[in-house]
Amino acid sequence: MPPKFDPSQVVDVYVRVTGGEVGAASSLAPKIGPLGLSPKKIGEDIAKETAKDWKGLRVTVKLTVQNRQAKVSVVPSAAALVIKALKEPERDRKKTKNIKHSGNISLDDVVEIARVMSNRSMAKDLSGTIKEILGTCVSVGCTVDGKSPKDLQEEISDGDVEVPLE
Repeated sequence: MPPKFDPSQVVDVYVRVTGGEVGAASSLAPKIGPLGLSPKKIGEDIAKETAKDWKGLRVTVKLTVQNRQAKVSVVPSAAALVIKALKEPERDRKKTKNIKHSGNISLDDVVEIARVMSNRSMAKDLSGTIKEILGTCVSVGCTVDGKSPKDLQEEISDGDVEVPLE
C-alpha cells in the first residue's frame, strides 16, 4: 500500500485545459482524486480562472494543493501567448477545427512574450528567447512585422535587427 498522504504538504499538479470550458471530470480525477479533492469543483474553478483571458485557447494550468485547498494559476505556453497577441476573435472549438492563424504581430509583441517566457527558456540571453518565440510563430503560422519569422531569426543572428539585451 502507498504511504499515507500528508494534507499539509504542498503538491503541484499540471493540467492542459481549454480556457473557459469545464473539462471532463474523468480526466482530472486520477490526478487530484488521491489528494482528496472533488474533480468537478476543481474543473469549475479552472474554467472560471481561464474564462476571461484564455477563452478557447489551450493553456497549461498549475494547481497548487495544500490542506485540501487548490489554488489555480495559468502557466501560458509560448504558442498560447502568440495566439493571444494575434487578437483573433473568439471561436467555438467544437464548430471550427484546424484553424490557420495567418495574422501579423509586431516585434515588440514578440519581445514582450519573450520576457514572459524568459524564466522557462533555455537560452542564455533575451535574444535567444526571442528566436525561440519566433520559431513558435513559424509553427503557429503568423508573420512578424509583415516578414517571415525565419528571416527575422537570421537577421537577429547576423546583427541586422537590434533586440534589447534585458
